[in-house]
Amino acid sequence: MPQYVLRGGEYSAEVTRLGAALRVLRHGGRDVVTSWPEDGPIPHYSGTLLAPWPNRVARGHYTFEGERFEVPINEPERGHALHGLVAFADWEVLELLTVEDEHGFVRLVHTIEPSPGYPFRLALQVRYALTPDGLTTTLTAENTGDRRAPYGCGPHPWLIADDGAEESWELDLPAERVLLTDEVLVPTTLEQVGGTAFDFRTPRPIAGTVMDEAFTGLAADSGGTTRVRLRGATSGVDISWEAASMPWVQLCTGTGFGHRGIAIEPMTCPPDAFNSGTDLVVLEPGGKHEVSWTISAL
Repeated sequence: MPQYVLRGGEYSAEVTRLGAALRVLRHGGRDVVTSWPEDGPIPHYSGTLLAPWPNRVARGHYTFEGERFEVPINEPERGHALHGLVAFADWEVLELLTVEDEHGFVRLVHTIEPSPGYPFRLALQVRYALTPDGLTTTLTAENTGDRRAPYGCGPHPWLIADDGAEESWELDLPAERVLLTDEVLVPTTLEQVGGTAFDFRTPRPIAGTVMDEAFTGLAADSGGTTRVRLRGATSGVDISWEAASMPWVQLCTGTGFGHRGIAIEPMTCPPDAFNSGTDLVVLEPGGKHEVSWTISAL
């Protein structure tokens, strides 16, 4: 599995061609994302890119502009199509700069070719850029087909605050609303977080809270940037993005499958947006869509 090493300040990162996945991100020698063996496999979508939909298409079918489509179900225990079509695809590297001082970057591309379940052609490009301030990822999609295409995207990093237990980490999640789901994680109702176990607007330890929920109503700073932070006893990690372009974030504690870290996934749309239409991006032929997010050590 080809690896591409980047360096910038005290940071180092490794990106794989498989899934254009972020396999390693370290600051001062400590991991700030969950890594995995160089020869794979990629566990629990760690560091992958999710497109042309993040999260789930419920029951693997959707209707777009009056036409019904079925996409392959890859979450058989729940019966859904999970995390898009490119998380385990082979991406091509177009540009690489790896240096020892202040910055490094890699740019990879992949084309989603039309298929019966997704008969649209999208040219995807991702750029990972490492500086002394952290790792910024920019994902661009262009509709190179001849028909309008439904689209959504997001990343899937598992973040690590420090060497302590996840339950001891303090979570700062500036979200006002949570999307509740049924027993197979199909969205049901959008509720205020106040009075629920999912209210982390005032930072507090995760403790026994189990999460695999999507949140919205994201607070942003004066520049429009939302930040979600994890802090441990000795260090922390921060993921930030423009709230207007990615108004949702999925949090998963990994409870039940023993995976290190907390998945914090900015998203352009909520789970099952291909059916609900909520915040769904529709790309016109020739149209482009671009989002960025940054992971930084605290």
